[in-house]
Amino acid sequence: MLTEKLEQLKALFAEMGQALIAYSGGVDSTLVAKIAYDVLGDRALAVTAVSPSLLPEELEDAKIQAATIGIAHKIVQTHEMDNPNYTSNPVNRCYFCKSELHDTLKPLAREMGYPYVLDGVNADDLHDYRPGIQAAKERGARSPLAEVGVTKLEVRQLSHQLGLPWWEKPAQPCLSSRFPYGEEITIAKLQRVGRAEIYLRKLGWQNLRVRSEGDTARIELPPEKIKDFVLTTDLQSIVSAFQEFGFIYVTLDLEGYRSGKLNQVLTQVNPALGR
Repeated sequence: MLTEKLEQLKALFAEMGQALIAYSGGVDSTLVAKIAYDVLGDRALAVTAVSPSLLPEELEDAKIQAATIGIAHKIVQTHEMDNPNYTSNPVNRCYFCKSELHDTLKPLAREMGYPYVLDGVNADDLHDYRPGIQAAKERGARSPLAEVGVTKLEVRQLSHQLGLPWWEKPAQPCLSSRFPYGEEITIAKLQRVGRAEIYLRKLGWQNLRVRSEGDTARIELPPEKIKDFVLTTDLQSIVSAFQEFGFIYVTLDLEGYRSGKLNQVLTQVNPALGR
């Protein structure tokens, strides 16, 4: 089944002839970039959008991964922070983020002669609340992984099969996802969340989130890691560091890390949004 899906992806890219990939450096878009390059060579281009909601470390990872693959890599700036529909952080915030992204990539692709803009949306993403997917579709973007039915697990399996060393890389959505809906997003808030997560990663905690609610930072770790964190980490040093970053209070989420946790408020208000 996995081999069949890989062949379907290769056939899809061969049919396209040329493609520009919206490339964040995450495991999904990196797999798309890898297979596209294997099929299309210099007729494939990876483009990374840079804004305050992208960690600098993620940009560096994207550069290294693109160089490892061999694909041409271009960096562009996006300006979603200029849009109050985005910074006010409504429940469809991602719609405005992806609108800005694809309003930037579509004319670039046209100008450079690429007939297709591709993203890394996988089959599992279609079952989550992802308003950004609609924005991409409205602008003609295609999602090869979703089209072929490749799940998140299969993305990692294919990445491993193709020898990509980052196949286990944790998901790293944009920093704006760290804020509860309705709380205004500012560059200063994004920076303090980013610095806090980088600080914890440098201590060796990789799969985590720092959620920001007002002046409070809420650390989320996998449930099985919480005990180790409490017993082996200098908690006061973490509190002091986070306060230097601009937080007043620092808490640990006892439920543990769960992707999309802030979306649970949506299902309480409207169960259809959680489907």
